[in-house]
Amino acid sequence: MSEDRALLRVAGLTAGYGGAPALFGVDLTVGPGEIVTLVGNNGAGKTTLLRAVSRVIAASGTLKFDGTDIVPLTPEQVFARGLVQVPEGRQLFGHMTVEENLMMGAHKRRDRSGIADSFAWVHELFPILAERRHQLAGNLSGGEQQMCALARALMAAPRLLMIDEMSLGLAPVIVDQLLAVLDEIRRQHVAIFLVEQDVFAAFEVADRGYVMETGRIVRHGPSRELAEDPAVRAAYLGVEAGS
Repeated sequence: MSEDRALLRVAGLTAGYGGAPALFGVDLTVGPGEIVTLVGNNGAGKTTLLRAVSRVIAASGTLKFDGTDIVPLTPEQVFARGLVQVPEGRQLFGHMTVEENLMMGAHKRRDRSGIADSFAWVHELFPILAERRHQLAGNLSGGEQQMCALARALMAAPRLLMIDEMSLGLAPVIVDQLLAVLDEIRRQHVAIFLVEQDVFAAFEVADRGYVMETGRIVRHGPSRELAEDPAVRAAYLGVEAGS
C-alpha cells in the first residue's frame, strides 16, 4: 500500500538485545482497516519487531504511527495513542477475575463514558467471557484465556491491534473461531498486525503478508499470492514445490 496512507510505517528498522542485532533493515506497513500478517519460524525476529514497535526495546530506523515519529516515545505513550499489543503467552493476571482483567485494559482510557460500550462489544465478540466474568482468569482454558487477552486489549480502544502468536497451543477449532473474530474487529475500523508461526491460519485471514527469516523480510505481498508461492509453501506449509 502507499506509504503516505499507512497507519503504521516501519522502514530500515534495526533492533536487538545487548548490542547483538536481531532485525536488519525491516520495512513494512499496515494500513487503516487492514489485517496484515508477519510470518516466520521461531527465532526469526517476529516478537523482537513487535517489542521494537511497542518501544519496549531500543531501535534505529523509521517508526511512524499515523504519521507521527514514535521512536522517542515510551511504551505508555505509544499505548495511549492507540497502538496496543496482545503479547505471546497472553500474560493475564491469573489471580484476578475476567472482569478485573478487562478493566485493566481500560484503566488508562480518557473516554470513561465509552467503557460500558466496550464491555458490551467484547461480550458480544466473546459471550463465554460474560459467563465467566467472575471467574479467575488463571482458571480459564487456553482458548478462553486467549479470548480474554484479546478482549482486554480491545478495552483499551486500540486503533492498531498487534497480536503475537494468537494460535499458540490452541486447538484448530478455537483458532478458527478467533480468526472469525479478527474479521469482526476489523469491521469496527481497528487495524490488525498479526504475528504468527501458523502460516496457514495467518494467510487465511490477512489481506497482506510479510515473511521474515533471520531478522529480514524476504517476501511480501497479498496473502493469497504468498500462500501460492512455491518457496513459501515448501518452507512453511509443508508442500513440495510443484505440488
